[in-house]
Amino acid sequence: MKKFDSILLLITIGLTLFGLLMIYDASSVIAYRDFHGDSFHYIREQLVWALLGIVLLFIFTKISYKFFFNFSPILLVSSIVMLILVFIPGVGINELGASRWINLHVFVFQPTEFVKLSLAIYLAAWFSQKEKGRFWAFSLLIGFVMLLIMLQPDMGTGMIIFAEAFTIYVLSGGDVKYFYIVAPILAVVGFLLIKIAPYRAARLTSFLSVDNSISSASYHMKQILIAFGSGGIFGVGLGNSLQKYAYLPENVTDSIFAIIAEELGYIGCIVLILVYVIFIWHGFMISAKAKDPFGKLLAAGITVFIGIQVLINMASMTALLPLTGVPLPFVSYGGSALVVDLVAIGILLNISSSLEKR
Repeated sequence: MKKFDSILLLITIGLTLFGLLMIYDASSVIAYRDFHGDSFHYIREQLVWALLGIVLLFIFTKISYKFFFNFSPILLVSSIVMLILVFIPGVGINELGASRWINLHVFVFQPTEFVKLSLAIYLAAWFSQKEKGRFWAFSLLIGFVMLLIMLQPDMGTGMIIFAEAFTIYVLSGGDVKYFYIVAPILAVVGFLLIKIAPYRAARLTSFLSVDNSISSASYHMKQILIAFGSGGIFGVGLGNSLQKYAYLPENVTDSIFAIIAEELGYIGCIVLILVYVIFIWHGFMISAKAKDPFGKLLAAGITVFIGIQVLINMASMTALLPLTGVPLPFVSYGGSALVVDLVAIGILLNISSSLEKR
């Protein structure tokens, strides 16, 4: 009987359980305030998604990853349709100036999370066939997907999609010389997207001025830096955060790493980073050892879209990048992200089970 990567599985389950603990810890105060005394609102919802995601993870470890090869076009088209649906009144949900969710009445779904996985599957299937002269078709596809994402707007996810697609393209043997032409265009487009959106420009200005004076930083960044500074080396102790008392915005989603830093300190952050490094390393080892091009590219795509998301979240929380709305995989609150990430790990584990017997 072939076995899958048990270390990757244990890390994934461990991160998910740690996420549940931190979500309850960080959310109990604001949940009590916002949901009529219900301190368990966020953790109850996330627990349901976690249980569903873990069940799906084990189901997908039993489904051969090769099954997705022929269905990759259907998955891609479905994800693009969902990206369009977010803009349709009555179907999509517009909240705080962003159209990123679909109202399915029973629950709310964020299509960009599904796009990360469906695009990885489609590109891995397409590029594993070793076709020539595909760069411009690839560019049009990625450009269209990123346009739909940027219209939501969601620049953070756009960065993840580009990194994922670029990695699969390069690993498939694609010619990178075209990127010397495209890179300056992307830089100009990115700059214009920042300039035309006041909130992005404000975030960039705040990011560039953090080293000069904390007084010029945004409120959000100030609260993040206060959390990190309060945590010190060993932290203030689990459950003892002051920033969770509605001082730190998005403290259960994008900014949960700051709460972790405050309560568990520098040591806790280093341990968490090392866990993610081991996780990413195992993902790339599965990719390197995969027996066929599709498995190799798919494993790399999954590892990259999760790994880049970790990097962007932690870098923005430590003022190494401007603030972006990117959650921390397996740890931040969010049902769509958690379920899709766990399904992706199920597929990754199935690829690992196709390797030599242990």
